Amino acid sequence: MALSNAERQRRYRARRSAERRPVHYRRPHDRRSRLQRWNDAVRTLRTLQAEYQDWLDTLPEALQESAVAAKLEAVCELDLTDLEEVALPLGYGRD
Repeated sequence: MALSNAERQRRYRARRSAERRPVHYRRPHDRRSRLQRWNDAVRTLRTLQAEYQDWLDTLPEALQESAVAAKLEAVCELDLTDLEEVALPLGYGRD
């Protein structure tokens, strides 16, 4: 006996749904050392601080006394040189 189009389609969809497997994506493993990650983080902070300084310098005069300007000044006044001078341990007795 021949199947109708609806029956054929239902069987096809059931077969396809049974074959599907969920796709799992893995986050790539960060292979940098802790020291390299620290140095990259400090470099990122210094870059961001420079961007905030540029933003503060180009802030319109109407906003010079605003809360935004105060927050930008607070970020620009942070001393990040101490972060660069930290002597981090290498670990596993290699210090």
